[in-house]
Amino acid sequence: MSGQESNTGNIMQVVRMHAYGGPEVLQLEELPMPVPEASQALVRVMAAGVNFMDTYSRRVSHPLFSTPLPRSMGIEGAGVVQAVGPGVTHIRAGDRVAWGWGTIQGSYATHLLAPVGELVPLPDSISFEQAAAVITQGMTAHMLSHSVYPLKPGDSCLIQTIAGGVGLLLCQMARMCGAQVIGTTSTPAKAQAAYKAGADAVIIYGEGNIAEEVRRLTKGKGVNVVYDAVGKDTFEANLDSLAIRGWLVLYGQASGPVPPVDVRQLMIKGSLVLTSVTGLHFSQPEEMRQRFHDIFRWMAEGTLRPEIDHVYPLTEVAKAHEALEQRRNIGKVLLIP
Repeated sequence: MSGQESNTGNIMQVVRMHAYGGPEVLQLEELPMPVPEASQALVRVMAAGVNFMDTYSRRVSHPLFSTPLPRSMGIEGAGVVQAVGPGVTHIRAGDRVAWGWGTIQGSYATHLLAPVGELVPLPDSISFEQAAAVITQGMTAHMLSHSVYPLKPGDSCLIQTIAGGVGLLLCQMARMCGAQVIGTTSTPAKAQAAYKAGADAVIIYGEGNIAEEVRRLTKGKGVNVVYDAVGKDTFEANLDSLAIRGWLVLYGQASGPVPPVDVRQLMIKGSLVLTSVTGLHFSQPEEMRQRFHDIFRWMAEGTLRPEIDHVYPLTEVAKAHEALEQRRNIGKVLLIP
């Protein structure tokens, strides 16, 4: 093995899929331990984040996120550098690192071969579990609240599925920006988690008309922005919840893609702005550095607190995916090798 190294053995374990389908397609396999080449590092994974996008890309091929099968699963995690390739000098064996917003795949594993340019130094004050719980979803929340529609004091926002991994972090960031936060969720227990994160009001699905409740809570005006990862099932309610010149920001489609839109309706409902975003288009190096700086600083200060719902071993990866798909989690789901 080139560069700095430690004794890692000859075999690693990794979760892979050989076909699209349900959680049962996820298989824990043994593969030869890789050797880092130039601009690469071998990392021992200490904690991996599970994201809803993982479950979606497991079920169907996606033009932005698909790679050839068999595919190693997992885009987010934290760990310790075990070895580096030739010419790598800015990180070394023993460094604590995290990753989550680049091209890395294969975090559901005991070890990971990663481009060094996508590894972020992890402060000692932040645990591996905390890092794995905040990188991808924290960066998404930062993108939404600081770049796509930058919130400011006096703004109001509606966060659909506020008790999920992104939702709870987005709620905390929105409050830091001085915005009124209204959320939606499915159970009283999840509503309590949202209130703990700083939500001003939470609407429980099925207990009233979302748009009417939003209008009541905003004294008839509607919110300046809706952040939504649900898609089809909430689309009309989202449009009807917006103030004049409000923004509907779609960053997922858990319930399926939204139907075709008659753009005239955006004018009729208040000269609305509709956008659908992915982090891939908000990943310039300077943007990324600022996001990581903010997130780690807020965590160190205690103003941003990721909620970890459940931790599963790699052998129970199917249960982790089932928990997300069945909406049983409040906050983040992790895998620990």
